[in-house]
Amino acid sequence: MSEQESLKSSSARNRGGVQRVEGKLRASVERGDYYEAHQMYRTLFFRYMSQSKHAEARELMYNGALLFFSYNQQNSAADLSMLVLESLEKSGAKVDDETLEHLAKLFSLMDPNSPERVAFVSRAIKWSSGGSGKLGHPKLHQLLALTLWKEQNYSESRYHFLHSSDGEGCAQMLVEYSSARGFHGEVDMFVAQAVLQFLCLKNKTSALVVFTTYTQKHPSIEKGPPFVQPLLNFLWFLLLAVDGGKLTVFTVLCEQYQPSLKRDPMYNEYLDRIGQLFFGVPPKQSSSYGGLLGKKHPYHLHLDL
Repeated sequence: MSEQESLKSSSARNRGGVQRVEGKLRASVERGDYYEAHQMYRTLFFRYMSQSKHAEARELMYNGALLFFSYNQQNSAADLSMLVLESLEKSGAKVDDETLEHLAKLFSLMDPNSPERVAFVSRAIKWSSGGSGKLGHPKLHQLLALTLWKEQNYSESRYHFLHSSDGEGCAQMLVEYSSARGFHGEVDMFVAQAVLQFLCLKNKTSALVVFTTYTQKHPSIEKGPPFVQPLLNFLWFLLLAVDGGKLTVFTVLCEQYQPSLKRDPMYNEYLDRIGQLFFGVPPKQSSSYGGLLGKKHPYHLHLDL
């Protein structure tokens, strides 16, 4: 038997073993023996991990968490979800779409108000960054944003959209957010913040997509450019200026539109940063920008209007 055939045979045996164990555990849960089943899951997790069977441990915990969620056993399900993350962290598993989708699925089933959910998402984002120090994988952020949007948790959804590459999804969520929670006179402010924040994160493409999609789809915005709202015209010109990179154009723009930019004190903070990133403006000695987009705990960062 070749080494490859031997590995396949071993994998099939392991899979059969996991399925038999899962059958027994499922029966325990179906009988209502939740505590006993939970303890058995934990025991098996640590046994598998000690044998370096990381994938088996992870699969068993993921399926167990889904099972407990289906019986509304939130605490047990959340605990097994954390063990899924532990197996990812300890095994050095590669980030892939399937794993990110599994993590997002567990997140979507957790009680939105539970402290376990906050701890879970924080660890999941950290793991998904692959130790690069970045703020998490864009695909995971997108999946989290979509779940939070469904829950109408718009401000948290917006945070995660900002760290994804989904400008279109972000724009559609903002149209709904503005229509559901905003004043009519603020329709331009919802998109202004997103455009400026995307630019602060050096994501020109998503800044343009969020602006274009939002202004086309918002029922209260007349077709443009030019637009009725001066702030929208400013954003349109800014996006053109970012492509050109001419400091004089940027400076004149910011001066001309000061009345609109004074509507939110954060706009000039964002523009200071955009000036540094795209137009070669030297940083100011004292800037509070450092904490705006990522120094704080990612799940609790609110960038509200």
